[in-house]
Amino acid sequence: MNKNKKLWLIYGMLFFATAIWGSAFLAGKVAVKDFEPATVAFLRFLGAAILLFPLMWLIEKNRKKPTLKDYGLFAILGLTGIAIYNICFFMATKHAPVIKSSLFIASNPILIVLLSGLFLKETITKNHMIGMVIALTGVTFIITDGHLLSLFQYGFETIDFVLLGAVISWALYSVVGKVVLKKYSAVESTTYAVAFGTIFLFPFAYAETSWQDVQTASVSTWIAISHMSIFVTVVSFIMYYYGIKEVGAAKASIFINVMPLSAVLMATFFLGETFTLAQGIGAAFVLTGVYIGTNTKLFRRKLQAA
Repeated sequence: MNKNKKLWLIYGMLFFATAIWGSAFLAGKVAVKDFEPATVAFLRFLGAAILLFPLMWLIEKNRKKPTLKDYGLFAILGLTGIAIYNICFFMATKHAPVIKSSLFIASNPILIVLLSGLFLKETITKNHMIGMVIALTGVTFIITDGHLLSLFQYGFETIDFVLLGAVISWALYSVVGKVVLKKYSAVESTTYAVAFGTIFLFPFAYAETSWQDVQTASVSTWIAISHMSIFVTVVSFIMYYYGIKEVGAAKASIFINVMPLSAVLMATFFLGETFTLAQGIGAAFVLTGVYIGTNTKLFRRKLQAA
């Protein structure tokens, strides 16, 4: 496979992975009817861990034995991208307006690019910056349904700290993940991160959930959690980490803008919500931004990372 074909295959994987993440909004909405946020996250990643370990043992025959330092890095991944991010995310979906929480999450690529330039010394290109601005503009159109002035009606609230925690934790997960991927495969990195994240989530789930809650949960809730375990976590996380390994955290992060677009489209098809003209315009902006942000031939002048 030549270099260009491989690159577009990686981009396709990143697009697919972040598009699947959009379904987490729908599945999460179903699951929180029977369980509290931390419990949903714990069950999701417990299921993922049960699947990931046999997968890792099957695929990675010549695994390296992690050192104490490596376990420390895996623990940071589990704490940031699995435990803290998901607790913050589910708390935000429960207590914050959708517009505000979605925009906070959509700002993730900006922080990831800055941290990648600062700590990983990745080159921040003009494409990255232009692509991010265009894609974020599209996300804003999608989330606000074209009513951009509605952004100014929300003042500062305590929940904003939770949203900020979600953004920072995912950015750290992406950047630290790039370091881990220098030594371990995407499957290994995801497996160990999910394992540690599940351990960190357990005390919260244990405190807020009873055995009766587990017994009385509906079939739809278990289907939603299974979907998040298999597709949103196992399949998508491996693809996302592989993408980071191949093209860098900065470029891979641009695809996060696909997530809200995917969520809107799925809500249209599965929940019967109306897809508006403003959302269509936003979708065009998102796809254009992703294309520009990943196409190095459009702008050749580079902005050197700090």
